[in-house]
Amino acid sequence: MKITIIRAAERYGEIYFSTAYGEGKGQWLGASPFVGGAEYEAELELPELFIKWVDLVPAPGQPPAISTQGDKNVLTGTLEDIEEDGTAYMRLGESLIMFECLGEPMAIGGTVELTAGILRIYPAVY
Repeated sequence: MKITIIRAAERYGEIYFSTAYGEGKGQWLGASPFVGGAEYEAELELPELFIKWVDLVPAPGQPPAISTQGDKNVLTGTLEDIEEDGTAYMRLGESLIMFECLGEPMAIGGTVELTAGILRIYPAVY
């Protein structure tokens, strides 16, 4: 996913960033110091364990998006798959984001909203 670093956040190593889908906040795990305005191809990592129907909820008809609500990031995309071990995949635009979840079954292929407290951002290496 292409991101643009907007500025440093309040905590050391955190940044505010923008994408074609909106703005978010996360832990930058690339080269430091980072430069405001710099563009990167980046991968997003969600290290938390999410609960279906609590942190991950259906959002029918919503477009792909990234936004912040308080200290949390809200990601809206298509739920591509949930494996038996709880590994799940959300498509946000052209990017596939992997995360871990548990709870009652959810329909694959629908639009979902995921609320995350921690978002890690790595420069993509291809």
